[in-house]
Amino acid sequence: MEPIKQGMRGPAVEDVQTRLTSLGYTIDAGETAAKDFGPSTAAAVGAFCADCDLEPSEQIDVTSWSALVDASYRLGDRTLYLRVPNFHGADVHALQHALNTLGFACGPDDGYFGPHTEAALREFQENVGLFADGMAFQDTFNYIARLHHVWEGKASVAEVGDEARMGFARAATVLENWNIAICGVDAIARNVASRIWNIATATTENSGVVLCDDCIPEDADLVVEIASDELPEDAEPRATISLAGCQNLPLRIKTAVAAATHKPAVLRIELTGISTYGTFTSSDAQTLAVRLLDGLCDALSDEVR
Repeated sequence: MEPIKQGMRGPAVEDVQTRLTSLGYTIDAGETAAKDFGPSTAAAVGAFCADCDLEPSEQIDVTSWSALVDASYRLGDRTLYLRVPNFHGADVHALQHALNTLGFACGPDDGYFGPHTEAALREFQENVGLFADGMAFQDTFNYIARLHHVWEGKASVAEVGDEARMGFARAATVLENWNIAICGVDAIARNVASRIWNIATATTENSGVVLCDDCIPEDADLVVEIASDELPEDAEPRATISLAGCQNLPLRIKTAVAAATHKPAVLRIELTGISTYGTFTSSDAQTLAVRLLDGLCDALSDEVR
């Protein structure tokens, strides 16, 4: 885009001024009335860039325009859901802050609507009796607003449990460099497996995660078999992790991959004691999917194929 700068007039200048004043920056009334990019508008742009840690400037370029648009969103301005590229902006930050403070941890409130935010949103929706689809519509915003006295002005609690979640960029790098085949051997396991695939695909368009049944892709680096029950006693032994009681999933996965003597490495993850027919919810499946994908990305981040 052509920079918007001092001396210019018109709708583009008016848009910049409207957004800046909505954020609390002061611009001379004469300049706003004339849609004139004058000295006070330039000063407001400079202050905005400084507040957002952007390159010092008193004109609007592509970078500062994107930051200004992001900062202008208010919670409820648009429907938020998991997509590629991720929604980002002040409204996402506000949603994350509210969820974290209300006890639905989605990691640091970084303003990007990623898989962890979706998982936390589903948990919140289920908790308040809404349809847990992970999409923030007006009904969700109404509940967030109704609870503003609980979360507003409070510190965001971004802890996600004993196992730290991967950063978005780091996870994307792993997923783009590893070909991981995910198999579910029963209905619950297939539900979790499909959610892992969904999250991986939403994290990066170039994800190497694929769903499979009996046919393992030839280029697979790792096969992850998910099951709700223990391996039958007469079955061939294989690397297995029982998720219930597992305190360090990434280390367990790293050990199994490092110990594999054949390619692809095959790892079975059992949900025994976690998944029970009749009581296993979509929120449970999403939470497990996030945990497993995080564990895989963490474990494989330093591994050489």
